[in-house]
Amino acid sequence: MELQLECVIRANLFSFSQKSGYHRLPYGFVLDRYNPPSAIELNKLLSKCKLQTHPVDKLGLALARSVCHLSIFEEKSTKLYGFVRATSDHGLNANLWDLAVLPGNYQDHLIAILVDHALKILRREMPGCSISISAPLIALEALQEQGFLVDPNGIRAMGIRLR
Repeated sequence: MELQLECVIRANLFSFSQKSGYHRLPYGFVLDRYNPPSAIELNKLLSKCKLQTHPVDKLGLALARSVCHLSIFEEKSTKLYGFVRATSDHGLNANLWDLAVLPGNYQDHLIAILVDHALKILRREMPGCSISISAPLIALEALQEQGFLVDPNGIRAMGIRLR
């Protein structure tokens, strides 16, 4: 079972490298910003990626309240292959959540595409926001390519799950 990073990967938007734009979507896949998956469909993807799933009603609310979401679908079957969503206070902070891509030949590449496009959207729509992400270890390389730092300057983030 793949472990999630224990810490939140944080970076300031101003320090991101400008390596975006070099990732192309493989043939047969579609990137969609406007039609998020259902909470049930997203939970299936998270489960297949060995990531934590969420109560369907709460996940549905989170999807509705997210400022943006990106999905990667297989064009022929419309099967969900990858996903990420963003939340923000529309001032200082934005957070990326539920970054997941099905294991397989394209996993690293599709993670990089999701991160790249999410950052482009956030830079354009919320310039100056600091961005954080909690992500699986498989995403670490793609995140570092975009300029994310693990615990910059000793900053540690912690979370608690309210029940």
